[in-house]
Amino acid sequence: MSDQQDRATIGVIGGTGFYSFFDSGSEEVVVDTPFGAPSAPISVGTVDGVQVAFVPRHGRNHEYAPHTVPYRATMWALRSLGVRRVFAPCAVGSLTTDIGPGTLVIPDQLVDRTSGRTHTFFDTSAVHVSFADPYCPQLRSAAHSAAPDSIDGGTMVVIEGPRFSTRAESQWFARQGWTLVNMTGHPEAVLARELKMCYAAVALVTDTDAGVSEGEGVSEAEVYAVFEKSLEMLKGVLTRSVVAADAIADCDCAQGGHDVDALIASV
Repeated sequence: MSDQQDRATIGVIGGTGFYSFFDSGSEEVVVDTPFGAPSAPISVGTVDGVQVAFVPRHGRNHEYAPHTVPYRATMWALRSLGVRRVFAPCAVGSLTTDIGPGTLVIPDQLVDRTSGRTHTFFDTSAVHVSFADPYCPQLRSAAHSAAPDSIDGGTMVVIEGPRFSTRAESQWFARQGWTLVNMTGHPEAVLARELKMCYAAVALVTDTDAGVSEGEGVSEAEVYAVFEKSLEMLKGVLTRSVVAADAIADCDCAQGGHDVDALIASV
């Protein structure tokens, strides 16, 4: 990682249906990591005068399912290019009829219901990062200011996938008071925290989950259709979010007692 030149301080990780960010003028950077290749080469370009690194979470052709996304490699690659702040747009299901498809939500809490995913860089030492508040308040504020109609706050429960929830599962999630259900928010958020990168999810509601309303349940086609319809709106929100984030002072939400540079040197 140390031999990579810093190229961008803000990163965007594209979710389902979000495979490119720049209209033109971007540079493709191939980054080698100790954890293999990221989901795709990193594209670095300028957004309203701000250098941004973009990577599609699921690969260019959506070749990675939620449980096979190379999360560690992708986060490591972004940091190696200088990224310290990450916006993470993602498709989510709503766990309440009050929040319908097409709504943007900026969650403030996360519940991990995944299983079997590697969710740390620290395999040989005991490093315990603070994760009480998984999302950066400054980046959340920037995203909400860029989309005033978005819902500020909410809990996103992350499931293993790739299947959607049963009706009983989604009803259980809703009874806990959780707001959204998603398949990719973990371990992405905690890996960002371990690398001392500020991180915020920007959640686009694509469906109402199976147990929340009557009907046949969630379909993959439904998710893609809503995301595609909302993609240009989402890109606009992220563009404004990037500009807003670039104008604010450094945040200390991702600071911890461990030495990231020492980690980098040791791997």
